[in-house]
Amino acid sequence: MNTLAPTFKTLKEAQARLALENESRKNTALAGARDQIGRSRAAILAANTADVARARQQGMKNALIDRLSLDDTRIDSIIQGIDAVIACKDPVNTVKAAWTLPNGLAVEQRAVPLGVVAALYESRPNVTVDVFSLAYKAGCAVLLRGSSSALESNRALAAAITQGLIDGKGIAGAAALADSGDRDEVDEILRARGWIDAVIPRGGPELIRRAVENARVPVIQTGAGNCHIFVEQSADMNRAVDIIENAKVQKPGACNAVETLLVQKAAAPALMPLVARRLAGRVELRCDGFSKESIGAVPPELVLRGAAEEDWETEFLDYILAVKTVETLDQAIRHINRYGTGHSEAILTQDAAARERFLREVDAACVYVNASTRFTDGGEFGFGAELGISTQKFHARGPMGLEALTSIKYCVRGNGQIR
Repeated sequence: MNTLAPTFKTLKEAQARLALENESRKNTALAGARDQIGRSRAAILAANTADVARARQQGMKNALIDRLSLDDTRIDSIIQGIDAVIACKDPVNTVKAAWTLPNGLAVEQRAVPLGVVAALYESRPNVTVDVFSLAYKAGCAVLLRGSSSALESNRALAAAITQGLIDGKGIAGAAALADSGDRDEVDEILRARGWIDAVIPRGGPELIRRAVENARVPVIQTGAGNCHIFVEQSADMNRAVDIIENAKVQKPGACNAVETLLVQKAAAPALMPLVARRLAGRVELRCDGFSKESIGAVPPELVLRGAAEEDWETEFLDYILAVKTVETLDQAIRHINRYGTGHSEAILTQDAAARERFLREVDAACVYVNASTRFTDGGEFGFGAELGISTQKFHARGPMGLEALTSIKYCVRGNGQIR
């Protein structure tokens, strides 16, 4: 196997230089990368076509092929994402807090770059650009390691980024793609103590588990999205169907798509016929007994199956929705806290007390009231782009933007104090 040691060294040296760049110079370099991606559009799309064709031959699910695929609209979105990062305020050297001690020492808490980060991710080639742009703006060098399914797309994007940084008089060595396709490459990254300051795994449960269990460097853990929507009996049922449809159908292969619909028993007779008609022909419903019974006349094009225990704990990433009836809000909260992955959970209700209890008691990075779980996204939250969605409880939680790529330095000024 070709070792990544020379790449680690280059990234470390580049990060030391990048940490000293001001916001204007970083933005100019990012603009260079943006422009080069635009000029390389044809090559990027050709590379992606090859990846998609190979994925189809290997039997990849349609929802995952959608995550892999690029077109002109998605290239435009990638370019707009860089513009959004350029527009974000540079967090580096921001004074987060300041105070003076009784002995006269002046203390400042400043944001500083996290260092060299490695991103491990699957399928979506837009992640290559999102992570690069956020890392560069935050003063971090980045090692990008995508999945073999997007290898040609990522190579084309990485080549455009490197040339763009050169054109923009940036630090080209601050971004690198690990592209051997060798699985041992991941283990080398996870063991790179002294070279990699943090690893960010972004993908399925197997990738996350491998990173968490084998890393010798810090891991910012992102998680699978077994997300729920709970429809409480006071909810506006017509609005509820719109939200459920969006959360399931708009992008079923995304980690913030809803996987289980929890319905309060009193709401099921009004809600379930609407859900069945709206999702018929598009989404397979896996229902418990009462929710299935509540549908009444089943639309002929609806795929309807009985739910099994494993459905409650499955992130389908597909056009499948599990449906369970609960008697009370308490039961809904217990179910979510048992089967959820700490990602995104929603309640649809007009009851203020139910709303506040759900917000307070559900243990997740993002908790919604009367809105789709699909909003859990760095771009939607105003971060410009997204590193991933952290489901851990320290340093960063939820959608991660520029702030997640910074650490703290205490700058202390004195005039001769001794202890």
